Amino acid sequence: MSPEMVGFSILLIGILLLIGKWIRVSFSVFQKYFLPSSIIAGFIGLFLGPEVLGAVVSLFTNGSTPVSNGLFPERVLESWSAFPGLLISVIFASLFLGKKIPNIKEIWLLAGPQVSFGQTAAWGQYVFGLLLALLVLAPFFGMNPMAGALIEIGFEGGHGTSAGLAGTFQELGFSEGADLAIGLATVGVVSGVVFGIILINWGVKKDKAKVLDNPNDLPENKLRGITEPEERPAAGEMTTEPESIEPLALHVAVVGVAILIGKVLLEGLIYLESVTWGAWTETEIMAYLPLFPLAMIGGVLLQLLLDKYDKYKLVNRGMVLRIQGFALDFLIVSALATLSLTVIGNNLTPFLLLAATGIAWNTVAFVFLAPRMIPDYWFERGIGDYGQSMGMTAAGLMLIRIADSKDKSKALEAFGYKQLMFEPVVGGGLFTAASLPLISQFGIVPVLIFCSALMLVWIGIGIFYFGKK
Repeated sequence: MSPEMVGFSILLIGILLLIGKWIRVSFSVFQKYFLPSSIIAGFIGLFLGPEVLGAVVSLFTNGSTPVSNGLFPERVLESWSAFPGLLISVIFASLFLGKKIPNIKEIWLLAGPQVSFGQTAAWGQYVFGLLLALLVLAPFFGMNPMAGALIEIGFEGGHGTSAGLAGTFQELGFSEGADLAIGLATVGVVSGVVFGIILINWGVKKDKAKVLDNPNDLPENKLRGITEPEERPAAGEMTTEPESIEPLALHVAVVGVAILIGKVLLEGLIYLESVTWGAWTETEIMAYLPLFPLAMIGGVLLQLLLDKYDKYKLVNRGMVLRIQGFALDFLIVSALATLSLTVIGNNLTPFLLLAATGIAWNTVAFVFLAPRMIPDYWFERGIGDYGQSMGMTAAGLMLIRIADSKDKSKALEAFGYKQLMFEPVVGGGLFTAASLPLISQFGIVPVLIFCSALMLVWIGIGIFYFGKK
């Protein structure tokens, strides 16, 4: 893969993003459901690639035209396929950089109810996904039992986690799982936004929402995804003079250090396993663990050091978020553009069953469990966790901003704190990454029992501890 082809591949993603943004601005149907430009761009790339345009042209030409494989050269598609595995580490390494790590007591007091609800939703995705795999997908469709983890990987983890685990799926003999997970992530994001808007309207009509009057009264440019000129915040603060070091270069370097710390941690865990329990039991878990959850831990450790020793406060959270957002947009486009529709088509019924199960569980959990777990402003706080559990953190933040744009409920602050006790474990954390090798090594039943126990524990904490406050 030549550097020129990698550069050309990045250029093409940029063009697709510009087209996606133009479509978002120009057509109200995409504005109504707040569909991100990156997803629109990814679908355009998919339609112009070998899976759609190439397949249609091949039907009529027997592969004899220049576009029989779509508009993109094969080497571009190879580059795009490699991008998600690299960019996901950037996204997770950036999760906690640039913001002070509070103590556990602070997090628990403010965000505890949302931690319990979010954990319940995540472990429930495992429970119902594993039950579906055990009772239906494996016996009737012959699917790999690891399919039981796809709901949590695709819905709670999102596109980044799904694409980042492609290597793990491949190594464990379930290569089609990566495409199914990315497909589920797409269904999750779209349905999360659609059902989220429906739930917000329902909350207003039924007086469940205490803050919002009418979500349909949002400004026109807000729907288009354009910030009003007089309201445009700074993208990030310049913490260094450019003649000494460009601030963006500094922040990219900091993210790189966090990833490097994660790499050292991962290699250390692999070595530790190889000389201890791995050698004793011939069981390998760490060898299949991807880099990105350890990159997140690397980011936390680096931020703790910065909190203690960086007296100049050189790392700015706004700048880190821009790097993270850039990586996420490019990851989504490249992952969707290289999605295998053939794999989804060959497993269409299991795919639909997984998607329907995930949507049903998340919606039922929000409507029936959130009001019993979150004592104050349950709707405004719970809708963010609903959006995250359906697709990605950005979807949760968007729904919170619609339900409570002035943050009267403190939902944004609690949602942010919640991530510190949530994402290191599930939603792309350590257990999400380890779930596939755990199912492969120990079987579906022990993992199902473990996840069921944790789900019940979090339900108990939410209802009988926070719900009584």
